[in-house]
Amino acid sequence: MRSFADLDRSLGAVPGSVVMRLSRIDTGRGREELYRNQLPALLTELALRARTESITASSALEGIVVADAARAAKIIDDKAPVLRSRSEQELAGYRTALDYLFTGEWRPLNVGLLLHLHRDLFEYTELAGGQFKSDDNLVVDRSPDGSVEVRFVPVPAAETEFYAAELIERYRAAVALDRHHPVLLIGLFILDLLTIHPFADGNGRVARVLTNALLDDAGYQVGRFVSLEQLIAESADAYYGALLASTRGWHDEKNDPWPWLSYFVDQLAQAYARFKQRTADSRSTGTKQDRVRGYVLNEAPAIFRISDVRLALPGVSDQTIRLALETLKKDGLLVADGTGRGATWRQTGPHRPGSSPCPTAVGIDERKSSEPRPQSAAATPSDQPR
Repeated sequence: MRSFADLDRSLGAVPGSVVMRLSRIDTGRGREELYRNQLPALLTELALRARTESITASSALEGIVVADAARAAKIIDDKAPVLRSRSEQELAGYRTALDYLFTGEWRPLNVGLLLHLHRDLFEYTELAGGQFKSDDNLVVDRSPDGSVEVRFVPVPAAETEFYAAELIERYRAAVALDRHHPVLLIGLFILDLLTIHPFADGNGRVARVLTNALLDDAGYQVGRFVSLEQLIAESADAYYGALLASTRGWHDEKNDPWPWLSYFVDQLAQAYARFKQRTADSRSTGTKQDRVRGYVLNEAPAIFRISDVRLALPGVSDQTIRLALETLKKDGLLVADGTGRGATWRQTGPHRPGSSPCPTAVGIDERKSSEPRPQSAAATPSDQPR
């Protein structure tokens, strides 16, 4: 709630670069409305693709990975009668939370919604979801040598519900006043929510899934058609740097929100740019092989499988995908590692900036990585579950 205590301080001087990107976002919003009226079938296809990317990316960011792509697809489509592992259970949990928000029946924003989303995330696990943290926690960096550096201290457990309720009340009041751009208000809300760190586990996932809902509620529905979670995964280091820079001094209302807000606005602008590109690709007169080629060279992870292309391009057969990949291989643009269903593919040259072949955790939760990353930790030394 600290960022909302004095909005004129927090948002009084918007950097010129942010103003320009907000303008692009608002332009993209208008284009989105045009396509919704003229090309509903295309948007349905893009929505299915974005849903899959959001569920897999947001889960993978926390080290939650189902290696079998066909198995993951069944879980995402809610066609797996039995969930065999913790990763499968948590993948299904994010699916449930995301689908709940995109039904449009979650309003109003209140404390009960936060608890509902957290309960959804852990619905299929043995963990008790739907409750605020009971113990104080820290956000720390754990180095490979085992040393720990405290990055910041969230609010005490005893004050969590008060802070969460106050944040929601101040956010809703700011939206009603209509004095500041809604995207900036949403960015501030997410910053404060992550800094409050209301749960023992799942803070990043709750924040990411709620970001989609708040943007959608404000009329920015691009998260339905382009995965914001995937964009975060592709820029995880920048995410951490911006978020941590904007939490310093938060408790004293002296933090600088602009590192985080600049990142947040940039990702949304990129989402609209990707939306424009995908709609153009889908409407082009090129062949399905051309669509595969465009995806592989411009959007695919640095290392990918045929199953990744299949999920990204519904309606394109495996045979068409293989033919396109073989053509790219002959052109010297791709290299295949292995054969058969387990084969992976990678580009021969430098991959596009910002992408990640195997994204690790985002959100101020634990990251499974050899690099020092911000993690949650109890005030007394102990490891937290994902």
